[in-house]
Amino acid sequence: MIAPASRGSLRDPRFWVLTGAALLLFATFAAPSLTRTGNGVDVLVIVDITGSMNVRDVKLAGRPASRLDLVKSVLREALASLPCPARFGLGVFSERQSFLLFEPVDVCAAFDAIEGTLAGLDWRMGWEGDSHVAMGLYRAIDMARDVKADLAFFTDGHEAPPPPASGGPAFEGERGAVKGLIMGVGEYALSPIPKFDDDGREIGFYGMNDVLQENRFGPPPKDAEGREGYNPRNAPFGGQVATGSEHLSSVREPYLKSLAEATGLAYRHLSDAPSFVAALKETAKPRPVPVALDLRPFLASGALALLLAAYGLAPALAALRRRFGAKSFAFPFFRRT
Repeated sequence: MIAPASRGSLRDPRFWVLTGAALLLFATFAAPSLTRTGNGVDVLVIVDITGSMNVRDVKLAGRPASRLDLVKSVLREALASLPCPARFGLGVFSERQSFLLFEPVDVCAAFDAIEGTLAGLDWRMGWEGDSHVAMGLYRAIDMARDVKADLAFFTDGHEAPPPPASGGPAFEGERGAVKGLIMGVGEYALSPIPKFDDDGREIGFYGMNDVLQENRFGPPPKDAEGREGYNPRNAPFGGQVATGSEHLSSVREPYLKSLAEATGLAYRHLSDAPSFVAALKETAKPRPVPVALDLRPFLASGALALLLAAYGLAPALAALRRRFGAKSFAFPFFRRT
C-alpha cells in the first residue's frame, strides 16, 4: 500500500517533470544514433596554377588579389558550407597535365588537412610554363571518372601558346559522363601578367616580345594569303612577326564555354563561395549515402527545458501568485494538490 506522503509526491506535477528530465538525460547518453539517407557531394577540384593565374584583376576584402588567391579563398570558405556528407579531392593543372594531390576524402574528418593543402597551393608548383587548358581539362575529366567524383575545374582559360588556327584538340571522351563545372576565373578586361625571375622575385610584366602571339603549327589561318610576305612553301603564315595581346590576360569565357559544351560540363564565372557551392549542388550527380542522425542534442535540450520548467518557471509563477493573488496567475499544472 502506498504511503500518504508517497501519494502526495506522485500528485505533485513537478515530480513527473523531474522524472521526465531524468529519463531524457539518461537517453542522451544511452540512445544510439539513427541512420537516414541523404544526398552527398563528391567533388574533385582541379586548380590552374599557370602564370596567368598570378594576374591581380580580382579583389579580396576590397584589395587587389591574384586569381589563384581568389580560388584558394573561395575553396576554403566553400569547405565549411558543403552539404554533409561531402568528399573533397584536390589536384593542380600546369602545362598540359592535371596532377592529383589527393583523392576525395571526407571533409569533416580531414578538414584541417584539406585547408592546409589549399593554403599551400602556389604557382611555383608548376612544372612547365606552357598552358594547354583543353588537354588539362580532358585529363581532369578522366581523373574525376576514375575516382567516381564530380569535377570542378578552376581556370582563366588562357592558353600559352595560343591554340593553332585549326583549333585545339578534340574531346574524345563520352560527353556528359562526368558531371561538374568549369569555373572561369578573372575579369573580362585585359590585364598584364606578372613576370618573375628564376628565384621567384617579381620583376615586372610580360611584354609582347616575351610570349608567342600566334601558334604557327598546323595549317595557316584563312587570311594567310593576304598577309605581307606570304609564300605557300616558305612563309605560309606570312613574313612578318606576329603581333597581338597574348601577353595580356582576361578570363577567356567564350573559349571555356565551348569546352563546357564539348564535354557536357556546366560553365560558371567565379565570384564567391556561396555561388560556387550553389552551382555545384545544381550540377552535381545525386549520390545517396547513409547519414547518421545524432539524437543527443535533441534529448539534452528536452531535459534542459523540463529542468527550467521545474526550477525556473514554477517558482516564478508561484511568486507571482503570492503577490497578485492565486486567481490572477492560476497555473494548475504546477500547483500542489
